[in-house]
Amino acid sequence: MKTLLLLILFPILSFSQNKNEAEIKVNEGILLHDKGKYNDALDKYEEALKLDKNNLFAISEKAMTLEALKKYDEAIDMCKLAINIYPKEDIKTIYITYGNTLDHSKRTKEALKIYDEGIKKYPNYYQLYFNKAITLVNDKQIEKSLELFQKSATLNPNHPGSLNGLAALNRDKRIISILASLRYLAVDNKTSRAKGHLDSVIDLMQQGVTQTDDKNITLAIDPKAMEDVGKKKKGINNFSTADMVLSMTAALDFDEKNKNKTQCEKAIDKFESIFAVLKEGQEDNKGFYWEFLAPYFIELKEKNLVKPFAYIAFLPSQAEDVKKYHQDNANEIQRFYNWSKNYTWK
Repeated sequence: MKTLLLLILFPILSFSQNKNEAEIKVNEGILLHDKGKYNDALDKYEEALKLDKNNLFAISEKAMTLEALKKYDEAIDMCKLAINIYPKEDIKTIYITYGNTLDHSKRTKEALKIYDEGIKKYPNYYQLYFNKAITLVNDKQIEKSLELFQKSATLNPNHPGSLNGLAALNRDKRIISILASLRYLAVDNKTSRAKGHLDSVIDLMQQGVTQTDDKNITLAIDPKAMEDVGKKKKGINNFSTADMVLSMTAALDFDEKNKNKTQCEKAIDKFESIFAVLKEGQEDNKGFYWEFLAPYFIELKEKNLVKPFAYIAFLPSQAEDVKKYHQDNANEIQRFYNWSKNYTWK
C-alpha cells in the first residue's frame, strides 16, 4: 500500500517541482528581456517550456520577447496557443501582446478585432482600451481613439499613458488639454514626458497673450469662446468661460506688481482662477471632462492644495525656487499626495 501511495505522489511532486523550476527560468528570462537581451531571454523561456510544457507564464513572456524582436508571426503563434489552451485562465496580457503584434505588423483591422475580443472577455481591463486607442490613433481615427482613452482613464485614473493621450489629442481645446496635462503631472513629474507636459501647460496658458511694448498687452480671445460664454446652455465639454478667464489672468503676468514673481508663482495665480471658474460652472456644464477631470481640481482647490500641487507640477523645470520649495515643504508635498491617492473618482 505504501509503495502504491509513493507511486501516486511521485508524479505529483515531480510536476510541482518542474513547474516551480520553470517559473524560475521565466523570471530569469524577464530580467534578460528588460536588459534588451532578447535572444538570451528566449533561451530561458525554452528551458522553462522543456521543464513544464505549455507553461502559460513562459508562453506569455516568450510572445512578448518575440514581438520585441519583430518576429511577429512567431509571436502570434504563441498568442494563439495560449488562447486555445487556456480559454478559462486570466490571459488578458496575451490579448495585449496579440493586438500589439498585429498593429506593429500593419494588420490594423485584425489588431482591432483582437482588442475587441479581449475587451469582451475583460471589460474592466483599462490596458485593452488604451492599446486599441493607440491603434486607432495610428489609423487616424481620432474621435474613436479619444473615447477609448476616456474609458481607459476612467478605469485607471492613474495611468499616465491614458492621460497623455487625452492631453495630446485635445491640444486644440486649451482648458481640457491643460487639465489632462496637470493630472498627468500629479501622477508623473520626473520623466522626460513629464517635462513635455509642463512645457505644454506653460505654452497653452500664454496662448493669445503677447506684450507689444512696455505699456501695451495684446489679448487675443477666440470670438466663438466669447459667444459661448454668454450662452445659458454651454453644451458638452465647453470650457469657454475658463478659457477667457485664463487669458485675462495670463495678461496680468505683465503687470508691474507681478514682474518679480517666478514662473511657478504666476502659474499658481492662473490655477487658482481656473479652478475657481470650474467650481462656478460645475452645475451648468456636462460632458466627460467636466465629470471626470473638473471635480478633481475643484476639490484640490477646496483642500487648499493649489500651491503644493503647482510646485509638484513644476518640478520638471528644475527651477531653483521649485527645488527649494520641495526641500522646505515636504509635509505640504506629502499632504497633496495623500489627498490625491485617496481621492474618490466620480
